[in-house]
Amino acid sequence: MRACRREPVPHTPVWFMRQAGRSLPEYRRLREGIGMLDSCRRPDLVTEITLQPVRRHGVDAAIFFSDIVVPLKAIGVDLDIKPGVGPVVAQPIRSRADLAQLRPLEPGDVPYVTEAVGALTAELGATPLIGFAGAPFTLASYLVEGGPSRNHEHTKAMMYGAPELWAELVGRLAGITAAFLRVQIEAGAAAVQLFDSWAGALAPADYRRAVLPASAEVFAAVAEYGVPRIHFGVGTGELLTAMGEAGADVVGVDWRVPLDEAARRVGPGRALQGNLDPAALFAPPAATAAKADEVLAAAAGLPGHVFNLGHGVLPTTDPDALTRLVEHVHESSAR
Repeated sequence: MRACRREPVPHTPVWFMRQAGRSLPEYRRLREGIGMLDSCRRPDLVTEITLQPVRRHGVDAAIFFSDIVVPLKAIGVDLDIKPGVGPVVAQPIRSRADLAQLRPLEPGDVPYVTEAVGALTAELGATPLIGFAGAPFTLASYLVEGGPSRNHEHTKAMMYGAPELWAELVGRLAGITAAFLRVQIEAGAAAVQLFDSWAGALAPADYRRAVLPASAEVFAAVAEYGVPRIHFGVGTGELLTAMGEAGADVVGVDWRVPLDEAARRVGPGRALQGNLDPAALFAPPAATAAKADEVLAAAAGLPGHVFNLGHGVLPTTDPDALTRLVEHVHESSAR
C-alpha cells in the first residue's frame, strides 16, 4: 500500500497477476469438476483459492479470485466460460436493442463477493486484498465479438462506424464496472485493479477518443474511497501516456517497455507496477534472478514500484520458481 502511494518502503513489494490459479496444484485439486463461474460464486472456494498463493509464496498482497465476466453474468447476460476458449456470449451485442442485456449492477446481485471479501480480510490480517474488474473496452470486446478475438473486427467496426452506440455501450459498462469495484471496496478490499486486457489492440488516438473516457469514469467513481487504483493492459506501450491520464494511482506495465522508459511515458504522480516477462520463470533460477534484477534496476529511481510480472502467471509455471522470485526480490531490494 505504501508503494502504491509512492511512500518509502523497506523492500519492493511483490504480487503476481493470476497468482491464484492454474499454476498451483492445490488450486487444480480444489477446482476439479467445478466450472469457473460456479467457483467464482462460492465464497468458500473464492476465499481458499485467494489465500493459496499468499500461504505458498509469501507475496505482499492477495488478488481476489474472480473473473472479469462475473458482473455481466450477475446481471443476467447469457454467457459461459468454456475451458480452453474463454468467455462465450450467447447473444453478442451488435445493435441498440441488444443493449437491453446490460442493466445496472446492484450489490444484491453479487452477495457472494461481499461474503468472500469479508472472509478474506479477516484471514489476511495486515496483507492487503486487491479487488479487480475488467475495463469497459475489454468487456465490450467480449460482448460484441461474442468471445475472445484476435483482431476485434466487430468491436472496431462498431467503434468506428457507430460511435454513438459504442459510447452508450462502454458507458453502461463503466457503470457496471464501477459498481462491482464499489462492492469489493465496501466489503474491505484495500486496493483495486482495472484490467484492460485487449486495449493494446488500439491506436493511441482511438484509445483516447473511444476508451479513455469510460475508464476514467470508473476510476473517478471509486476515488472517494481513497484506496489505490491500479490500471493494467497488455501490449499498451504506445498507450501508457493516455493510460496515465485515466486517473489511476498505479499504472501496470507489461514486459515490452523498461520501467524507466514507462515512467517517462506515464508522467509524474503515478507509481508503476511490473514488469518481468512471465516466460523468464521458465529459465534456470540464476537467469530468472538476473532478469528480475534488471527490472529492479530500471525501477531504482522511481518513487513507487510494485514488482509484478508483465502479464499473468502462465499455467505451466513451476510454483517453486514464483516462491524463489518473491524471496529474491525481497532480499535484493531491501533498503
